[in-house]
Amino acid sequence: MFTNVEHIGIAVRDLATSNDLFSKLLNVLPYKAEAVEAEGVTTSFFRVNQTKIELLEATRPDSPIATFLEKKGEGIHHLAFEVDDIVAEMKRLKADGFTLLSEVPKRGADNKLVCFLHPKGTNGVLVELCQEIKEG
Repeated sequence: MFTNVEHIGIAVRDLATSNDLFSKLLNVLPYKAEAVEAEGVTTSFFRVNQTKIELLEATRPDSPIATFLEKKGEGIHHLAFEVDDIVAEMKRLKADGFTLLSEVPKRGADNKLVCFLHPKGTNGVLVELCQEIKEG
């Protein structure tokens, strides 16, 4: 089951410059920065009450963020939803005809398992499913 909007992902060309901009805009500092080598990105997260914003900068030219920036420029990249059981949601969504971009959840930023849905099946919006990784 979807529980809430987990975060909004924004593709940026320069993370340091964008961190400064969003710090001024939101009047908070990022609470976390993290590299996700498998996806070729460095991220930073801002929190305003229950809303999280993730900034994503490409670390290599073949990463999905680099491709997005080349095609569309900076801006909203994805909308992420928190789910209780990512495997069950992936199975349900696949059965309902949605195209998953991976067959199994991947480890993402901010201690999450993630899976993306192809935007061609979601009115042009790249949708990310997120589930907190339970330690222990």
